[in-house]
Amino acid sequence: MPRQVDHEGRRLRIARAVFDLVAERGLEGATLRDAAARAGVSMGAVQRCFSTKEEMMAFVLEHMNQRVTDRIEEGIAASADPGSAMTMLEHTLAGIVPLDGPSTAEARVWLAFAAQAAVDPRSAGLQRRQYDRLAELVALLVRTARDSGDVRSDVDPEREADALIALTDGLNVQLLFGRFTPEAAREALRHRLHALRAD
Repeated sequence: MPRQVDHEGRRLRIARAVFDLVAERGLEGATLRDAAARAGVSMGAVQRCFSTKEEMMAFVLEHMNQRVTDRIEEGIAASADPGSAMTMLEHTLAGIVPLDGPSTAEARVWLAFAAQAAVDPRSAGLQRRQYDRLAELVALLVRTARDSGDVRSDVDPEREADALIALTDGLNVQLLFGRFTPEAAREALRHRLHALRAD
């Protein structure tokens, strides 16, 4: 059992190192050698933890998604109305937009993986599955808010989930390129969510 715990801890340490490298340099800058050095492990340890670079990158993507999820859940728990579907929806959407340092690093990694997915069918499949899960969650929150009377009755949850995800993707790019400020992005999200609210 201790060997397994150490193995998982090492995998996570390597994933954090790769995440930091991708955030700083892009996917091309995240070599196995640099990842090993950043994580303080040998190349052999990296190869024992991950049989291929693709496996390692998939694990890094899962690690990033868990970071985002944890931050969103903390924000919801600290909010004035943590049980509200609208509160959950607002925090979920804001949590995947780069509004501060940690989320900016996540958005840089997301963009690097998105660029890779545009030319690599395996990466694209992984990204589609991630987006499908996100769309299911956002649609559930919109449907719950609609059923509780917080969102207009004519709103289609699945269609709106896709539109909201497209909005956050666009905001990610505009923020990373410096065209939007965090406050402008927050206002864009507030405006869109306000348009969904029931009178």
